[in-house]
Amino acid sequence: MTKAVKVMPAMKLSGLEPFNVTPEVGFVNIGERTNVTGSKAFARMILNNQFDEALVVARQQVENGAQVIDINMDEAMLDSEAAMTRFLNLIASEPDIARVPIMIDSSKWSVIEAGLKCIQGKPIVNSISLKEGEESFRKQARLIRRYGAASVVMAFDEVGQADTFKRKTEICQRCYQILVKEIGFPAEDIIFDPNIFAIATGIEEHDNYAVDFINATRWIKENLPGAKVSGGVSNVSFSFRGNDRVREAIHTVFLYHAIQAGMDMGIVNAGQLGVYADLDSELRERVEDVVLNRFKEKDGKTPTERLLDIADQFKGGGAKQVENLVWREAPVRERLTHALVHGITTFIEEDTEELRAQIMGAGGRPIEVIEGPLMDGMNVVGDLFGAGKMFLPQVVKSARVMKQAV
Repeated sequence: MTKAVKVMPAMKLSGLEPFNVTPEVGFVNIGERTNVTGSKAFARMILNNQFDEALVVARQQVENGAQVIDINMDEAMLDSEAAMTRFLNLIASEPDIARVPIMIDSSKWSVIEAGLKCIQGKPIVNSISLKEGEESFRKQARLIRRYGAASVVMAFDEVGQADTFKRKTEICQRCYQILVKEIGFPAEDIIFDPNIFAIATGIEEHDNYAVDFINATRWIKENLPGAKVSGGVSNVSFSFRGNDRVREAIHTVFLYHAIQAGMDMGIVNAGQLGVYADLDSELRERVEDVVLNRFKEKDGKTPTERLLDIADQFKGGGAKQVENLVWREAPVRERLTHALVHGITTFIEEDTEELRAQIMGAGGRPIEVIEGPLMDGMNVVGDLFGAGKMFLPQVVKSARVMKQAV
């Protein structure tokens, strides 16, 4: 196998080393935009043979903090194997993109294998399952091991997708036994996806979907040593499509609790994650009631009904823009901290210069701006990240603001 492209230290991608998620990295963000089934814009580029433009989408995901990029070419009008091969070969010549691991995403094994033949280092297969029975599952798992890849394993068997805690844990345990005990598949290369389904649909049977996923995650981490847990995060908010602010809040709250339970990675739009601590307090409380399926009856309404009562207040961008300008009225030190936490570069130079002038006027030195207020702001970012209330893409943006200020 050729030498792997160098990536973040926490992800060992050369040879047959395990796919590791270390405490230093924590939650791993998997970019979702290079997926023809999930992005109309990306699908249009691929169908129109605009592969250079498609590479820009991949690069933007990495720049926004994605640590893995998910690539899917499952489109009826495409030669999926050829498209996957061409795109992966193009990525291999782009250092800014190739520095992160690739997740080969397809429902067709032939497409997955075509992708596996192109990847330098250690890719991730998305996915295999027991859907077609144990024989097919074993065959694909053995091939994945030969290619030196890690694999997402869906909680899906001959009956269908697991939707309850009991089904999720039973299927994951069965897969683990086959993979680890029978085949000798490295446990560290197993990434279980216990299925994230939409909540707040108005159907009572769906109300506990998020809780079941979170509890299944905790059970997997406690009972299936070495295995990782992942999921398609955007699925959880599907019932609020069209209201991006509510969807962002649902993703943020869901991830906060799922990561606490042990979720290692997730397919997300890395550039659109909110800061848990900064969500509107009323919105966060009502979203939390929905995600955790708590207070099933309050004031004669369900959690979904209570969230719907305020959801329209957060549609569109007007309210958000007004809210964003309020922080400009705070003292300059607070403005700098706010800019760092939220990754806002718009006013950073003028605010930094204002503070530099203040400090110099008091007999100080410019270095004090860095060692004092700017570092204080980054300490706030570090505390929020350590508490699971910020995610790596936001920290990356904070670092860019810090760099510009310096």
